[in-house]
This record gives sequence, C-alpha cells and structure tokens, in this order.
Amino acid sequence: MKKIVIGITVVGKDSEGIVAAFTNFVFEKGGNIEKVNQNVIKGLFGMYLEVSFTKEVNVKEFDSGIQALSKREKMDVNTHHETNLEKNIAILVTKEPLCLETILDATKKKSLVGNISIIIGTEKTLESIAKKTKIPFISIEETNQERAEERILEICKKYEIDLIVLARYMKILSPNFVWRYPNRIINIHPSLLPAFPGALAYAQAYERGTKIVGVTAHYVTENLDQGPIIFQDSFNVDPNDTLDEIKSKGQKLEAHTLLKAIKMHLENKLEVRWRKVHIKSK
Repeated sequence: MKKIVIGITVVGKDSEGIVAAFTNFVFEKGGNIEKVNQNVIKGLFGMYLEVSFTKEVNVKEFDSGIQALSKREKMDVNTHHETNLEKNIAILVTKEPLCLETILDATKKKSLVGNISIIIGTEKTLESIAKKTKIPFISIEETNQERAEERILEICKKYEIDLIVLARYMKILSPNFVWRYPNRIINIHPSLLPAFPGALAYAQAYERGTKIVGVTAHYVTENLDQGPIIFQDSFNVDPNDTLDEIKSKGQKLEAHTLLKAIKMHLENKLEVRWRKVHIKSK
C-alpha cells in the first residue's frame, strides 16, 4: 500500500495539553508523525503536523474525528491531503500586473499543472485582466487586515485552495493566516534576501549603487521575508540605469522566478527540510 500523508494545521488560543491531544489522536489512529512544528505568538498557538499511514486509513473518518477533537479543544483545525491531482491555486494581487499576467499566460499555454480557482485583490486595478480569462476576481478593500484575512480564509476554504501565490500582494500576512498554509504560500520579493527588506527594495538598491540586483521566491512564514528560499536570480546594473529601468528589469525577473517556483511546487518537486528548500531528485 502507498503511504498516505496528511498535513494538519492547528491554530487557536494557547492552552496546556494541545500538542499531546493531537499527537495522541494520530497515534490512536495508527499514524506516524513525520514532522511537527509549533509556535506561540502573543497568546496565539499554531502547530503543523505532518502524519503518515502505511496501513489503510479511512480519511473521512479521520477528518471527522479530528474536527470533533478540535471542537473539544476549541481550536481551528484543517487537514490537507497530498495528492498528485491538479492543485487549486489562489492568486493574491494589488496593482502590479506582470506577475499575474505571466502566470495566466503559462496557464493558457498549459505549462502550469494547476487550476487557478480565484484571484483576490486589495483593489480592483487588475480585475479586467481576470475578466479576460474568466477567472473569478474578488476585491477585498478592507483596511483592517485582520478582517481582510478572515474574508480571504473564507474564500480559500470555499474554493478548496491548495496553494496561495502572492503576486506582488502588498500586504503583510499575520501568523494567524500563515500558519494555516505551511509551505503552501509562495511570495516574490524584489531583492536578494536577506537584504533590502520591505516594499522599497529597488529604490534602496538604486540609492546604494548596487552592481547586481536580484529577486527571491520564497515560502511565507510568520517572520517577514524570512521564509525558506525557493529560487533566486539576479541581473547586472549599469551606473547609468535609471530607477525606472531597474524596476522594469526587476519586474520581468520577478515574474519569471515566481512562475518557476510555482511550477516546481505544483509538480511536487520541492521539499522543505530544516528551513531549507530541497529539489527532489525524483
């Protein structure tokens, strides 16, 4: 029998005995714990368990049992079953179009083995691009980020999202959000991390007269721009280049590098071990 792998995310108010309650549940069902990662920030508890079964397991019964446990422990729990089936993707955007257009073009050419289920924007600037592809577009212009994230989580649950892509989404996601999609949120950052953090990376590079400027595709964690790096690429900068010229070069490279990371993730070729991304040989 092929090994069945289930990812479990547990998020809620921190209290005693949470880890034991869920790990014991897994053991009782005959599962093995492959990975466990837990964290507490300002009283918010987050845990990711990756469990495997080498013997036959009723997945529906497992899911219903863990949901009953989640109610008893007053935690929000979600399970994610790794399969080779086409994954559902949510793309989060603001107003820069190139990353979104590049991903949609790859989908049109059938070079992306995933289904873009929904595009979510912080404003309506890119809605027309989504309409051309007939992909649903939802604008969430909520200034309170906590409420905005609640809405995004509802949408992602409705569309059974497997992967979230931040295609120049200009908002910082909270631990409450990120912990629900461990190693399933990919971001593109306009610099070679760790360096020039924040939204004005190109301006900082321009002001410092750097000779090479790069981009970084990475998985998102609760630590801003510190998640496991998937791919990085760079381009040379001439001292005579204007800021607009640097931005134009950078945005093209962002789109290319982000698409490369998405493709590798969708093809199940990436694995995170000890905060480093490894490319699977098979």
